[in-house]
Amino acid sequence: MLKRLLPASGPGRVLVAATLFITMGQGAFMTCSALYFTTVVGISVPQLGLGLTIAGAVGLIAGIPLGHVADRRGGRETAAVLISLNGLAAAGYLFVGSFLQFTVSACLFMVFERGGRAALQTAVAATLDGEDLVETRAYLRAVTNVGVAVGAGCAGIALQLDTPAAFRTVLVLDALFFLVAAAVLLALPKVPPLPVPEDGAGEPRLAVLRDRPFALVTLLSAVLALHAVLLEIVVPLWIARHTDAPRWMVTALFLLNTASVVAFQVRLARQVTNIPLAIRAVRRAGFVLCAACALFAASAAGSVVTAVAFLVLGGAVHVYGEMVLSAGSWVLGYDLAPPDKLGQYQGFFFSGYATSVMIAPTFLTATVIEGGSLGWLLLGGLFVLAGLAMKPVVGWAERTRAPRLAHSG
Repeated sequence: MLKRLLPASGPGRVLVAATLFITMGQGAFMTCSALYFTTVVGISVPQLGLGLTIAGAVGLIAGIPLGHVADRRGGRETAAVLISLNGLAAAGYLFVGSFLQFTVSACLFMVFERGGRAALQTAVAATLDGEDLVETRAYLRAVTNVGVAVGAGCAGIALQLDTPAAFRTVLVLDALFFLVAAAVLLALPKVPPLPVPEDGAGEPRLAVLRDRPFALVTLLSAVLALHAVLLEIVVPLWIARHTDAPRWMVTALFLLNTASVVAFQVRLARQVTNIPLAIRAVRRAGFVLCAACALFAASAAGSVVTAVAFLVLGGAVHVYGEMVLSAGSWVLGYDLAPPDKLGQYQGFFFSGYATSVMIAPTFLTATVIEGGSLGWLLLGGLFVLAGLAMKPVVGWAERTRAPRLAHSG
């Protein structure tokens, strides 16, 4: 198990260790946060939802300028500072006593979280390249699942105790894990930021906002990212309302997903090392996710045994599509970004994912849970169309970069 989570040595192992601390803290925080804010702080459920929505919207625009700071100041240093501030923001939740205070704290938390993520991706690209970069991204994906699962499991103790002190302990641990992760990142080699090319001196600082092909790649990736909330929100509701399957199937599918990512993500990522392979991977992911939608839809018909069988098949197909899509998306997000603007491009690319995750619960509950099997088929069709559209859009993006590449070569 340990070998599947840690690169052999070097910067990759440092990045994986830092990511593990961050995700353990976040897994614990996500498990307890709703109960902490509603039962200990006294915020109503509608206020909680509104505050998180405001914070999510603020966070969407933070990754781009803070990613630009990482481009100019260095990914390692910027990531360490922003992740430390993220820890302080997490600790700030301990002093929240009203809706306004909660909203301000949540906004600060999201700004530092999104900025730290963009800066961390800049640090990854600055310290690694070639196969090491491909493999390390896969290790980071695998360890993220493990970290969240471990953190959520530990938070179960606080949920069982159900006391203000237990919930506050989780917040303290979350803050400490951020600070430890920031300290771990300082073990990365110091890499000076790339200078701005002479032919790019007249470009706007946030050039990604004018890069229409990359924006369209991000949009298509956001459509495909709708799959990210299926196991968290859509499938549990589907099992409860539309099938005769036992409720424990929700946990079984989560375990299947986590174990599969840990076992196979690195192996699959090694097969996707350039843009042509990434395009094929994304296209394949669109069809595979469509097949998963059809299998989930089929679980509504038949007996308990039939429902369980279709759900397990759907979960297995879904996680395969998820892993293939992740491998392809990583390559596109990195390789289409100018080397001196990786931070702002990663911030923009992740904003597409964040937007998708933000709107997906409302969109998918209306489409799939209310629409039934037809809704699943509609979602599957969206996955296929987005996967097929990626090739011409990436081709457009590559053509707009050809003059720059020819000049630099």
